[in-house]
Amino acid sequence: VQLQASGGGLVRAGESLTLSCATSGFAPSSYSIGWFRRAPGKEREAVSVITRYHDITYYSDSVKGRFTISRDDAKNAAYLQMNSLKPEDTAIYYCAADPFVSLTLENWKSAYFEYWGQGTLVTVSS
Repeated sequence: VQLQASGGGLVRAGESLTLSCATSGFAPSSYSIGWFRRAPGKEREAVSVITRYHDITYYSDSVKGRFTISRDDAKNAAYLQMNSLKPEDTAIYYCAADPFVSLTLENWKSAYFEYWGQGTLVTVSS
């Protein structure tokens, strides 16, 4: 199982960016997939997850309504569409996957993910 995040870059506030997570060794829909970020000087935080098979999605309050998580088995990838970006969205973004984790509204932010990709840097200027 391997994951590789890409698509980061430098954008201005209000602009959009789509991150991709290329997967190998598994079908994306058979794993729960999450996007996480670590801002400078801060701890890693969960941004969004999509559950295996049932495609239930959860978002942090800070990105709800602006970000959309999705995946495509045919392309062996997961995505994070980010709209209306803000300077506080600046961070290294990571994708992660797990075949067994059970995600609920109460636990998704702290759930354990087994497999992680390398991050991609998103910088939003004001």
